[in-house]
Amino acid sequence: MPTPEPSTATAEPIATTAAPETEAAARPHTLRWWLRFAGEFLRSPEGHAAFLGFWGSLMITLGGLGAGAVRRNDPLLESAHLSWLRFGHGYTLATIVVWLGVLSMIVAWVRLGRITIGLGGGVRLISGLRNGTDPDSPVTLNELRAIVGIWIFPLLFAVPMFSQDVYSYLAQGALLRDGFDPYKVGPVANPGVLLDNVSPVWTTTTAPYGPIFLLLGKWITTITGDNVVAGTWAMRLVMLPGLALMMWAVPHLTKHLGGKPTVALWLAVLNPLVLIHLIGGVHNEMLMVGLMAAGIALVLERHHVAGIVVVAIGVAIKATAGVALPFLVWIWMIHERERRAAKNEGPLPHPIWTFAKIGGLGVSVFAVVFVAASAAAGVGIGWLTALSGSKKIINWLSLPTIMAHIVTWFTPWALEPVLFWTRSICAVALVLALAWTWWRFKLTERQAVLGILIAFVAIVVLSPAALPWYYSWPLALAAGFAMSTMTLMVLVGLCTWLMLVFEPGGAIGLYNFWYVAAATFAAVVAALSLRTVDPLRLRAGSGKPTGSISPPR
Repeated sequence: MPTPEPSTATAEPIATTAAPETEAAARPHTLRWWLRFAGEFLRSPEGHAAFLGFWGSLMITLGGLGAGAVRRNDPLLESAHLSWLRFGHGYTLATIVVWLGVLSMIVAWVRLGRITIGLGGGVRLISGLRNGTDPDSPVTLNELRAIVGIWIFPLLFAVPMFSQDVYSYLAQGALLRDGFDPYKVGPVANPGVLLDNVSPVWTTTTAPYGPIFLLLGKWITTITGDNVVAGTWAMRLVMLPGLALMMWAVPHLTKHLGGKPTVALWLAVLNPLVLIHLIGGVHNEMLMVGLMAAGIALVLERHHVAGIVVVAIGVAIKATAGVALPFLVWIWMIHERERRAAKNEGPLPHPIWTFAKIGGLGVSVFAVVFVAASAAAGVGIGWLTALSGSKKIINWLSLPTIMAHIVTWFTPWALEPVLFWTRSICAVALVLALAWTWWRFKLTERQAVLGILIAFVAIVVLSPAALPWYYSWPLALAAGFAMSTMTLMVLVGLCTWLMLVFEPGGAIGLYNFWYVAAATFAAVVAALSLRTVDPLRLRAGSGKPTGSISPPR
């Protein structure tokens, strides 16, 4: 993922005049008012994009009944006489519907992006209604948040999409429910309906997740039993607080990082890669990223202890969130220095003593939260050793795998031994990169958050395995920075490509040349479309830039 670029142009100040408050505006909103408001919204460019995205989401949900990660034996589909969607022409039709839905959401997202960054001529809300075209007043934060709800609503009822991980989550929660230690045994130790749907790769793998997430899985399976459908819906609902935290935190990050709140929310939350994978695919990254972003935002707002508590809870969901903690110590030290300067208390004590004091406080807060979480779940820290389970994943999204495949092309060596060495080399490089990044980016708040971003990118690229939704980690932070339109175009292209390289049922499409070629073509078109309407010039008079491409502020 590209690092944020400094803005190269300064937008002209926009003079806005607040609409006079009228007696009508002060009255309670009536049904007629809401109907008129909805009509105005649906006729606006952002309303068109919202409806197209909703339609795409609905198509994904419907097509997913046949092409998604459905259960091996699904009595629900059979009782509804829809089992034909899983085979032959029915499966082909379902797959086409899913991909049309995905492409619709991507088109809607790009169109909304043009409006949000000021290239698409949005309209503004005045006295509670929309009127007048005003390119300098793009869509508002509340409108974007409403569109998030519109887009995810159909996905709440979808089968798991593009991944079978939720079945592993339920099986691991059932282990804890039934008295097993998920850090010592895999789902295979607890046969049943939940085990039947776990991917064979993970049946013998111990849980790599934190104690709070296992506790959530235990509570869900205690309530839903072995009902896979109810468990999947419950697990998806549990992810929604993470989405809400992201919608709050990402705009707040821009206050300290220089970005634009609406652009940040559009890029990091409304992104189809995030909504389809994390909500439709039911991944615990939704909770982890939301907690991590909220914790960082709290620390930036000088609520240091609260922020570290929230990040610690994120670590108790998935360990990756812990990458942010060492950088938060730098931010706390910066704030302490500023506080002493403001109160004329003199310079800080020796940096080593200050670091030891603040770092010790941070570690203590983290330890208390984590010990409490582990005690509540009744487990230890065995999940640390289970993190190596990702080595079972081999795909072209990680640098060690790319290196290993290239070596096998030019040598007689087999993939497995080469992969061991490339992963070992990249593991050493990752440790060095993390250490260097932590030491290098410590002078300002912006540097510290940029350091977290770079650390996440290094982990995604250099780890033994990577999956498309892993890119939601750095994306949540990258969105807070001011970026040029060209950088946004690159990110749109990357997110689109990552969204398209996995199949709806969770299979990897990276080993099919034509599949990857089609994904790459669509990604390039999506990137160009952020700046240019109809870059392929399929319509007469199109293909022209929609406006200035100076960096959005």
